[in-house]
Amino acid sequence: MARASLVPASLRYLHQVARSGSIQKAAKELNVAASAIDRQILLLERELDVELFERLPRGMRLTAAGDALVTLARRWRDDERRVAADIKQLQGVDQGHVRLVAMDSHANGFLPRFIERMAIEQPRISLEVEIASPDDALTALLAGNGDIAAIFNLSPRRDVHVHWSAELPFGCIVAPTHALARHETVSLQEVVAHPIALQSKALMIRRYLDARYGWLFADPQKALVTNSLQLVKQLARGGRYVAFTSELDAAPELTAGSLKFLPVRDKGAEPQTVSIAADARKPLSRIGRIVANLLTDEIRASLNKAREPAQGTPPPAVSG
Repeated sequence: MARASLVPASLRYLHQVARSGSIQKAAKELNVAASAIDRQILLLERELDVELFERLPRGMRLTAAGDALVTLARRWRDDERRVAADIKQLQGVDQGHVRLVAMDSHANGFLPRFIERMAIEQPRISLEVEIASPDDALTALLAGNGDIAAIFNLSPRRDVHVHWSAELPFGCIVAPTHALARHETVSLQEVVAHPIALQSKALMIRRYLDARYGWLFADPQKALVTNSLQLVKQLARGGRYVAFTSELDAAPELTAGSLKFLPVRDKGAEPQTVSIAADARKPLSRIGRIVANLLTDEIRASLNKAREPAQGTPPPAVSG
């Protein structure tokens, strides 16, 4: 039997119309009469003495007041989910829904294993995974569209609680057959003697490179630029290109031995970071902590496996 929502119908209808763009579409998605939705929105507008939507020939567009109310509806919905999960936990059941925001590189790394582990160990916890850039991941987390986020190079903020974090040495990847592969570390001067597969400025590591080592890319003939991490790794595997990325981004290939990670030894080469974060303005539920802990374990395991072939001997476990 479906559980009745604790969020007022008027707010639920408002939220759906905002998502769908029209009352007719919202009615179909909610399986509710369009007249009932229209009536609730008109009542809200009358009570608040403000228009919540602009009525356009091809749909409905939120006004500033409507947007504020939709934000309230989302908060109520999130609170309702947390309360429902808390009640289940009081009954001794780990059950609930968690929204995770992660990076595109994670989708081809630890995420599939993490999701499989969740399904086996916590079958009553459902996951919603959104793939985003580091900037968009933080925005989604603080806007209430995610409960947990795995983010690269997260700057300290009062409104963000870091559940766990680990340093990732700044370095590059090459094929085992590449001329640089015989080294254990490299200098940037050594790297720029070879063609570089460079990530676009939409990605954090490129912005870091531009800010500190812009001279690397003075010769446009030596660098191929792309916004695809998968293409960058494929080019590096081909044996011609060097690529700057983290051990975590290239963990599957490092574990398989098809790529080698070389830390940059130049003075001032700062490590990157990966963090599991939550909104500090609201408590993370017990269900959220379970998911965050399992995610931490999976990232640690991924890094440890990636570092074994690179170092030749098993490294100490990642701490954090």
